[in-house]
Amino acid sequence: MVYELNEPSSAAPVFASWKDLDASIVACLDNVMGKIFADDTEHPKSAMAVIGDFAFFAGEPNTELVCAKPNRQMIVVPQDEAWEELIENNFPAYKQIRYAIRKDTKFDRKKLENMANALPEGYTIRKIDAELYDVCLKDEKFESNVSVFDSKKKYLELGRGFAVMKNGRIVSAASSYSRYRNGIDIGINTIKEERHKGLGSAVAAKLILECLDEGLYPAWDAANKMSVRLAEKLGYEFSREYVCYRIE
Repeated sequence: MVYELNEPSSAAPVFASWKDLDASIVACLDNVMGKIFADDTEHPKSAMAVIGDFAFFAGEPNTELVCAKPNRQMIVVPQDEAWEELIENNFPAYKQIRYAIRKDTKFDRKKLENMANALPEGYTIRKIDAELYDVCLKDEKFESNVSVFDSKKKYLELGRGFAVMKNGRIVSAASSYSRYRNGIDIGINTIKEERHKGLGSAVAAKLILECLDEGLYPAWDAANKMSVRLAEKLGYEFSREYVCYRIE
C-alpha cells in the first residue's frame, strides 16, 4: 500500500542520509508545500516527496511507490542506484544529470549589492507582487517561478521573487520555486534574447539579499552547468552531480 502522510515529518528518517538534502524535500517534510507518500504512515521505510514537477525517492526501493508517482511528466530523483534501476525498469525514462549546490554558503553582501545594482540602462528590478504574479502565471517562460504555490494568496504570503523589467515587460525573474520553513529554493529564468547581459545575476542577487534580510536561506539547485556558473558567481559552492530522470 501507498499512503499520503498527514504528518510528513515521520518520513524524515527515510531522507536523513540524503546528501545535500534538496530544499524541495525539506518543504515537504516541513509540511509547507508538496506532499509525501510512503509505505507506512507511522514508521515508513520508503518515501516519495512530490512538489511541482519533481518527485524524490528515498529509503528502501519500493516498486509500488515508484508506480504511484503523479500521472504527468515529472523529473524524478532517486536516492541511489537501486532506485535508479527500479525507475528504469518501470518507465521509459530519459536519464539526466543535475548539480547540487552546497547549502551552507556565507554570502558577501557588498558583492551582491554591487551585482544587484549593475543593471544595464533601460532595465529595472521590481518585486513580484499580485500584478506580476498574474503576468508570470500567464507567461510560459516565467510560469514556473510562481506556479508551484497553490494560489496567488499562498505565493504572496510565502513566496519571494523579483523581476527585471524592460519597457514594461518581464525579461528575467528570480523567485521561490518552493518554500520551506527556514528558506526558499530559487528558480531563475531569462528570455533568450536578453541573456548574457547580467540580468540573471542582478535579479538573483536582489532575491538573495531579500532572503538574508528576512533570515531565510536562499537554496540553489542547478539544472545545467550554466546555472552552476551563475551560482558560483553569486558566492555558492558546487557540491556534486546527481542523476535524475525525465519521465511521462
